[in-house]
Parts: sequence; structure tokens; C-alpha cells
Amino acid sequence: MVSSYRAIRPRVCYGRRMSPAARLGIQYVWLFGGLGVSLPFAGLWMESRGLSAAAIGVILAAPQLARLLTGPLIAVWADGFRLRRSAIAVVFLAAGAAYAVAALGNGQLWLGVFWFVAATAAAAAVPLTDTLGLNLARRGGFAFSWPRGMGSAAFVAANIGAGALIARWGAEVVPIWISAVAVAGALTALWLLPPSPVGASQRKASSRDRYRGMGRLMSDPIFLGAVVAVGLIQASHAVYYAFSAIVWQGQGYSAQTSGLLWGFSVAVEIAFLWLIDPWRKRRGIGPWTLLVVGAAAGLVRWGALALEPSLLWLWPLQALHALTFAATFMASLELAQTLAPKGAATAAQMLNSTLSSGVLMGLATVFAGALFEAAGTLAYFGSAALCGLGLLLAMAVARKAARPGLPPPHR
Repeated sequence: MVSSYRAIRPRVCYGRRMSPAARLGIQYVWLFGGLGVSLPFAGLWMESRGLSAAAIGVILAAPQLARLLTGPLIAVWADGFRLRRSAIAVVFLAAGAAYAVAALGNGQLWLGVFWFVAATAAAAAVPLTDTLGLNLARRGGFAFSWPRGMGSAAFVAANIGAGALIARWGAEVVPIWISAVAVAGALTALWLLPPSPVGASQRKASSRDRYRGMGRLMSDPIFLGAVVAVGLIQASHAVYYAFSAIVWQGQGYSAQTSGLLWGFSVAVEIAFLWLIDPWRKRRGIGPWTLLVVGAAAGLVRWGALALEPSLLWLWPLQALHALTFAATFMASLELAQTLAPKGAATAAQMLNSTLSSGVLMGLATVFAGALFEAAGTLAYFGSAALCGLGLLLAMAVARKAARPGLPPPHR
């Protein structure tokens, strides 16, 4: 396993000769250094502003639901730039400004509007960075999972660091942190990311032609079935993302303990990305298998969390995040890249993100707020049901994809 780690680790040159993998890794540090605070602690911050669980669910879900519209619009807009990093810098800067403005006001309407703008921009940064990163990894010959794992490491540090700061200074740390990190991400994109160009045919194509390309992807039953299966599994995290810190606080655990629990889950995710994922690729284990494994792990994880286990049991349940999230995430990237036609990389990754972690996650978050308010931790049984649906759909689509003339399910 150690030898495989050395094989995938890119050579890092500091200063002006820093490798593309290292530059990409730094960008992921800022990206997930913000998500590592907004995901676990946004609900806690909104609760400190007097919002109900149902209102928090609506505010968190609104930008996710709107991504069915905003995702394609941003993808088409991003392909009009000469360099991919330019669009990434703009969305980071927009997110940082909107998070800062959200912190200056109060009330459900104010928070809802500016959180919507900030979360929409921050969400767009993920598939745009993934598209650039996959292109760099293919051209540079390094494993994409290495710089992506640096982002997960930043997620852990953010969980732990912000948890400690919140325990001392209160939940107002949340918008300050994520705003500052977003601005740093914008500067890094402009000055440090390699200048990966958008394909000339994509850039010169009219907006109408780009939308037609998205329409073709949306009408492909294999592609659509794959991203919906991924989305159901990822959407099962909605209760966990929005309310786990509140649940654990109610059980008597501090915000710092919540940060450690989140951090541990992502530490296991990093081990998956840096060690297990390269091994699985060498063994020919494909993305459809990852979906099945992720869904099965979700059935166990969410079913157990519904029963409010003690801290002793929370640690191994958090370790399953490597499967419920990381395995499913890597499967989604590979499927989008494999199933998309040439020249549609940005559109495929944006639609994958929009449908899998946007619209379906948004719907799940809306219902999560209402379920949690009505039933508490029993809402996790709804999460388990989503994993079950994702498992059934993944198996059905994989069988269809295995038919002659179609991309094999373990490609």
C-alpha cells in the first residue's frame, strides 16, 4: 500500500516551479476549507440567528433546487472564457462577497437571499474545478485523487479548527471563515492555477449550440440514470449535513466534538482517495461497483444514526463516509467523464453536480427540515430509504449499460 502511495504522489516543486498537481491541490484546499465549515455549521449559525429547523431546511435547499436552472447557465457562461481558471476565480469572488453580506444582516429573507447567491456560486466552483483538474491530471499524468485528497484534508482542518473557534467565540465565526476562504480561492485561481484553456470549439460555439449539447446529455438514459442514482445516494446525506451538529449538541457533545467527528469522517475519506482508490483502479473495480458499495454503506450508516448511538459508536459510523460520499463521488466523476461525448466535459460535470448534489440534495434538504422538526433523528430512516432507491437504480442502469454497443459498466 505504501508503494502505491509513492506511485501516485506527484512531485511537488515549490515557488515558481510548483507542479500542476500541487497548484490544483492548493485550489482544492480553499474550496473544501470553506465547505468544511459551511456544511456542518451553517445550520448551527442560522439557528443562532433565531431560525427554525424548517426555515433552515428551506434556506439551505433553495440554491440546490435552483441549480437545475443555475447549473446549465453557469456551465454555458464558463465555456465562453478562454481559460478555465477565469470562471473559477469569478465564482469564488462572488461567493466570498455574498457570504460577507449575509453576515451583515438578519432575518429569514435577508439570510435566504444572500445565502442563495453565495451557495450558488460556491457550488459552481466544484464542477468547474473538477473539470479543470481532470484535464490537468490526464495531460500531466498524475492521479486526480491526490490533489482532491488535499481538499479533503483541508475539510478536516476546517471542521476541527472552526469547531474550536465556534466553541469559544460562537457561531458568528461561520460566515467570516467561509467568506475569507472564498476570496483566497479567487486569488489562487487567478495567480496560481495552470492556464488550462477551454477548447476552441466549445468557446466559439454559440450559447444555443451549448444548450443543445446539454439537451443531448439530458436525453441520454444511461447518463441521466447514472447521475440520478448518484444523486439519490448523495442526497441521503441531507439530514446529516444540516442537522448532525444540532443532534450531537442535543446529546451533550460540544461544537468541538462535532468538528472532530466530521474531521474523522473526512480523514477516512482521504485514506480512500490516496490509497484505496488507486488500488481499486488497478484491480479494475469500476464506478458502478462503487455506487453499489456506497449505497449499501449508507443503509447501515443512516439506519444506525436514527437510533442516536453513543459517542463510541459514532466513530465507526463516521468512517463509513469514505464509502457513502467518497466512493460515490469518484464514481460520479468517472461516469460523467466516460459517458460524455467529446467537447462536453464541462456540461457533463456541471449536470452531474446539478442533478446529483444539487436538485436531489435540495429536495432532500427541504424534506429533511420538516422530518427533523417532526421526528428528530428518526429522519435518518428517510436517508436510508434514499440509499435503497439509489442502489436499485444503479444496478438497473449498470445492467442496461452492459448491453452490446454501450459503454461497459466497469469501464
